[in-house]
Amino acid sequence: MKFQNITYSIPWNLFLITIGGFILAVGLKAIIIPHGLITGGFSGLGILLLYYTGALTPGLWFLILNIPIFIIGWKLISKRFMYYSLYGMITLTLFIDLVNLKFEIADPWLASLAGGIFVGAGAGIVFRSLGSSGGNDIISILLNQKYGVRIGTYNFLFNLVLFLFSFGTLKTDLIIYSMATSYIASQVMESCMTLFNQRKMIIIISEKPRLIADEIINKLKRGATFLKGEGAYTGENKDIILTIVNTFQIKRMEELVFNIDPDAFVITENTFNVLGKGFSQRKVY
Repeated sequence: MKFQNITYSIPWNLFLITIGGFILAVGLKAIIIPHGLITGGFSGLGILLLYYTGALTPGLWFLILNIPIFIIGWKLISKRFMYYSLYGMITLTLFIDLVNLKFEIADPWLASLAGGIFVGAGAGIVFRSLGSSGGNDIISILLNQKYGVRIGTYNFLFNLVLFLFSFGTLKTDLIIYSMATSYIASQVMESCMTLFNQRKMIIIISEKPRLIADEIINKLKRGATFLKGEGAYTGENKDIILTIVNTFQIKRMEELVFNIDPDAFVITENTFNVLGKGFSQRKVY
């Protein structure tokens, strides 16, 4: 089975949702809750309601908050996504209530850092699947698919509003620590989501474009495209090479280019995601 097809297989997606949900639950039960912090999203809202009311459990609050969101998601997102998300919501609810760990971290800043890493890594792994862990994740996917809003950015803004409403319920120090946790989690989550997808776009301006393009195709096994350009100073027509490589091929690319043309001009740009043959497959929820 090709790797691209594995990403759409049921066992692979259930595995990602399960392991991601478990890591997220460990972050909540072993670090966040014992230190009186809150996370973002609906899990954080559930924890805040737990602190405020003292009733039920964080898992049950998470389950209750998910009901209206699932109704919305069922109408606006694919049924496959919602089935996976239903599994994610149930497993996360169970993990939150069943995980019984506590990491002995005395420094609150270290607790914020560790909590953010666990929560961000868990959420990022879940987001690499074709589902979610429910709650705010469903809204994140909806906004990302419909309007291109970055998932980590939306989550951070939602969490910021949540923390503002926490004033008066929690101590100010705990809210600030929680905001730090949320920011760290959003960055870790974005990193997990772009892992193995991020590539480098390289633009090459040279007097020997055909030779360089042939070497890219034959030695690096990457495609290349000629963009038609014109020198602003000389007025000469130029073939500008555009190609995409992974991070491990950058140095090989530089050696290849400058061995052919020491006077070449090479521009390397980060890309958030590359979709297409030889790279990542477009994810359809």
